[in-house]
Amino acid sequence: MARKELPIPGYYSEDKVGEVWKVDYEQRANDALAWANNYNIKPSSEDKFKICILAVDVQNTFCIPGFELFVGGRSGIGAVEDTNRLCSFIYRNLDQITEIIPTMDTHHPLQIFHSIFLLNDKGEHPKPYTLVTSEDVEKGLWRINDKVCKNISVEADDAENYLLHYTQKLKEGNKYSLTIWPYHAMLGGIGNALVPALDEAIFFHSIARYSQPDFQVKGNNPFTEHYSIFGPEVREGSKGNKIADKNTSLLEKLLGFDAIIIAGQAKSHCVAWTIDDLLNDFLLREKHLTSKVYLLEDCTSAVVVPGVIDYTDEANKSFQKFADAGMHIVKSTDSIKSWPGMNL
Repeated sequence: MARKELPIPGYYSEDKVGEVWKVDYEQRANDALAWANNYNIKPSSEDKFKICILAVDVQNTFCIPGFELFVGGRSGIGAVEDTNRLCSFIYRNLDQITEIIPTMDTHHPLQIFHSIFLLNDKGEHPKPYTLVTSEDVEKGLWRINDKVCKNISVEADDAENYLLHYTQKLKEGNKYSLTIWPYHAMLGGIGNALVPALDEAIFFHSIARYSQPDFQVKGNNPFTEHYSIFGPEVREGSKGNKIADKNTSLLEKLLGFDAIIIAGQAKSHCVAWTIDDLLNDFLLREKHLTSKVYLLEDCTSAVVVPGVIDYTDEANKSFQKFADAGMHIVKSTDSIKSWPGMNL
């Protein structure tokens, strides 16, 4: 008998996806248990074909209009539309999704990509979206703020060497230049939280399928940007000392799934670098592993700041690279059973 998609619960409202509100967890738990009973939904532990969703940084700071780094894409409302489609996808395929792994971009005020960290020769901080290159540092256009050094226990000379080292490493690795971002996803702040609509969908899935979500936190190291959930942009200091680790435990965990579905924000940054790290790891193991990865292209948008920056072309180029390597570019609105390799 052909599998049918589940309906979307009546409480879900597309009109609320772009808003912040309180999830009624007790009511949703009761709804989920009744839903599982009504549709004969089995615990995830009984899945023969195991599917996970890696939901990258679907947080208020990126996905709610008016928040610090809303990812509007070229449409201007990209992240809202993306989140709506992702939530709908989860509900329709709830009985097939084994586990959901949300990543959480999490920051502190004093970090290398925030304006407080750097100064020019006039004592001015860089404005948001300033790009800092190794050439800029060599010319003395930017230096690390001495007052920050004292707070994080770093000698000024070491800090200067590190800034040059850091920007050079980014260039050598074909990474984006050091970007000064607006303060965002601040630990303890409302921007750090998951978008309520997705938080609700994940919670509903967790109760209905007895599946614990595996939250993955990244981005709190003061000395490096951290786009990919699998590791920061730079892992070693100027003296060869380790400043951060690769997230090998998550990489190993993902090998245990038959299908890995990736969505979230932003397509040009955290999503792209996460997929790129996963691709590189899989290629080092066995090339055929890339075929278990599915990219929800209609559930992610690129960073676009009108009149300032537009990373859409870079994001699309990255996705083409992933497809050429054997990953599947799919749409959330298509039936999951129509996707290649889905043995449901």
